[in-house]
Amino acid sequence: MSPDISTAPPQALPDQVAALRADLRTARYTVEATESLLGPVALAALRRENPIPARRALAAQSEPAAVLFRLFVLGDVVPYSLVRAVLPALGADGALQLGLVGPASLPAHRGEDDHEADDPDIPLGALVDLAPYSASDDAGEISWWIASDLSELATGRALGPEHVLGVGGASLTLARITPRASVGRVLDLGCGGGIQALHASRHAEHVVATDLSERALAFAAFNAALNEVDLELRQGSLLDPVAGETFDLIVSNPPFVITPRRAAAAPEHGDEPTTPETTWTYRDGGRAGDTLLAELLTGLPVHLAPGGSAVMLGNWEIPHGGDWDEHPRAWLAAASADGVDSWVIQREQEDPAQYAETWVRDGGVTDRDPRWSDLQGAWLDDFAGRDVEGIGFGYLLLRRPAGPDAAVSDTAGTDSPGSHSTAPRPGVLRTEEATGTGTGTLGVHLAESLRALDVLHEMDDDSLAARRLVRADDVVERRHLTPGQWDPMLIELVQGAGFARTVRADQVLAGVVGALDGTLTLAQVLAAVCALTDADPDEARDQVLPVVRDLVRTGMVQL
Repeated sequence: MSPDISTAPPQALPDQVAALRADLRTARYTVEATESLLGPVALAALRRENPIPARRALAAQSEPAAVLFRLFVLGDVVPYSLVRAVLPALGADGALQLGLVGPASLPAHRGEDDHEADDPDIPLGALVDLAPYSASDDAGEISWWIASDLSELATGRALGPEHVLGVGGASLTLARITPRASVGRVLDLGCGGGIQALHASRHAEHVVATDLSERALAFAAFNAALNEVDLELRQGSLLDPVAGETFDLIVSNPPFVITPRRAAAAPEHGDEPTTPETTWTYRDGGRAGDTLLAELLTGLPVHLAPGGSAVMLGNWEIPHGGDWDEHPRAWLAAASADGVDSWVIQREQEDPAQYAETWVRDGGVTDRDPRWSDLQGAWLDDFAGRDVEGIGFGYLLLRRPAGPDAAVSDTAGTDSPGSHSTAPRPGVLRTEEATGTGTGTLGVHLAESLRALDVLHEMDDDSLAARRLVRADDVVERRHLTPGQWDPMLIELVQGAGFARTVRADQVLAGVVGALDGTLTLAQVLAAVCALTDADPDEARDQVLPVVRDLVRTGMVQL
């Protein structure tokens, strides 16, 4: 059970927010400190959504960080006097004014701070989750505090329709895969509580953050003020708030969850079906199937400045008997026509039953809830109606090439030999299933891979063969042999960084890649290996160059 409290978002009142910031610093309310207070057992249980060991670990601890964690993350009720003690600059009244806490009844599991009904030291419960956050990027270490709606762990209830998430797995994933090079303008589309916009503020001159939810924008404004970050916040759907504008980087964790649209009654012609009985605005885009992502990817390319990139997460339906990338390829056809390079990386795939269970449970609905069966049934009926065999999850990356090299001469239909016009070259579209994860920074790896798409597009085989390529330091060769035999039955080139890709190789390819140290050109290395192995040079060139080209795209070989 949770306290009977208001659900208004916090207010970003400057003086009170400054006092709160000072108190959180004084209390050492950081990830490192709270993890130390919790200990490894309670921390591991908390990551499994089990708060009981954490409550036991912190119950007898009086450190301000322990009290703040109990109040704002675990949802415990504490007395007014204790809130005032751990927030001395802000005070309990200031916390009430900001909308961080409110009067609360005392649930059974929070009975350690007992009070009589007429006790003036009233019990207070958190209205918001306020958690420490830490990370690191190219600009150094990050130590912030992020406010969001109370989690299911704290309230014991399913999430509400307008719930604003804290920093979850998807947020962390998007932050890890986003390039952090210095840029001018950044757009965080569907910003939620603003975590991606906060990250972007460290390497951008200006950050625009948009969301359809007024509540989400209120949390984003509070988080920006608390962490002393300047953001421009705009309300609106998808790309509507930035019509006519371009950006150097677009990041988005859009509401991509495929949610059944089920009519309560037969709709009139042209009417949209209604949503199922339970929806969650933060993750449901209000469209049938995966059409929201299709709409977003169709409209996004015109908002990329030359040299600009977009990094997104998404789900897509896989039709029965179809290829996993059928939908993303169709969506990105317009981007390719506009000269934008695209890369779709499928990280996971679920069948409809797995997907339904995952997202029903994500909303806080368990098998003990009467809605459990009906909600899953709605999902399964919806997928069956479109003959969906699976659902993919992954990353969608776009980049508009920069500079005059992005244009090609187009003289078709001209009357004068000297006349010409420039038009963007067709964009490169690459799709890949990559389920592994290696060492290193994915953001840097993906940025380099996007640039490689552009460079390789302009490079024919002769130009590639003339380059002095270098095998990446993280690439090793793995050989599988039958015991007692000298000749390997299988050779693999294994990537240690990036997505930990594995590429099958024969003796010629393995020999070529192993010798790429920048001393000789690829053509010279290939000729030497053919001489040593008696391989036909022309056949070897035809077989090796396409593979080496792909190794460059994936960072296993460097130009």
